[in-house]
Amino acid sequence: MDAGMPQVRVWVDGRLVGPAEPALLPLDHGFTVGDGVFETAKVVDGVVFAADRHHARMDRSLAGLGLSPLDRDRVQEGIDAVLGVGPMSFGRLRYTVTAGPGPLGSERGTGGTTYLVTGQEQEPPPRTTAVAVVPWARNERGALTGLKTTSYAENVVALAAAKRAGAAEALLPNMAGELCEGTGSNVFVVLGEVVMTPALTAGPLAGVTRALTIEWLRAEGVEVVEAHLPVAVLDEADEVWITSSVRDVCAVTRIEVTGPATTATGLELPAPVVMPRSLGDGAGPVTRFAQEMFARRAAVDHNP
Repeated sequence: MDAGMPQVRVWVDGRLVGPAEPALLPLDHGFTVGDGVFETAKVVDGVVFAADRHHARMDRSLAGLGLSPLDRDRVQEGIDAVLGVGPMSFGRLRYTVTAGPGPLGSERGTGGTTYLVTGQEQEPPPRTTAVAVVPWARNERGALTGLKTTSYAENVVALAAAKRAGAAEALLPNMAGELCEGTGSNVFVVLGEVVMTPALTAGPLAGVTRALTIEWLRAEGVEVVEAHLPVAVLDEADEVWITSSVRDVCAVTRIEVTGPATTATGLELPAPVVMPRSLGDGAGPVTRFAQEMFARRAAVDHNP
């Protein structure tokens, strides 16, 4: 762990453990084949934001993998233990449920699920960021589409490419060449006075912050359209922002484009058809309104 970084708090199946202490069985399916789901939530003044929405989404992910519904009492025990270690003015909470111990292959065992809760205090993230469009595509028809699973390696590869391009997040198309999502975020564009975001049928994760942003903007009289959008909409957009549970609404001030990529089988993936561009030094007017609106509404209701 980096010097000066707050220590990660860890709870596994009923007990707090050290962040470097062995706590998972070597044959846990979440480790061997990525057979599990997780949620990441924001913590403000020791309170988990939008907890019920995160729990509901985890239930959808668990059902999609064919696992039992979330044991809310069990995960709350872990959340209470992690947050009870000490004050957390702002931080990240992650809770994970795996299929538990299993064979080395894809078949599951019968040993029951594993519950893991971690938390770490951090500084609030910047309100602006740069993104890079990468050539790898989301499969909008895959078995894991719309599920927040621990099978995250393709996000690691995409984010690493974005960082090499000088960006902090990667944006991916889907298999149809449409704008889909980031590695850990949803994307919005502003065209004139209309806010647009990829429809869930285009393959993005149904982000908790995405849903709240849409609901709250519409309640404030802003037109928000969920649609199938070409990646090239990023060339036309007046403003772009991304949303995530820890970032809230984050303005995109620069869009980079990575080059073509080659898969392990030698298949060449073309570079995305988007031009690198700057969107200014700060948030545009609609993005600023969305940021201020989100902060205002979230401050009065921690579990909307």
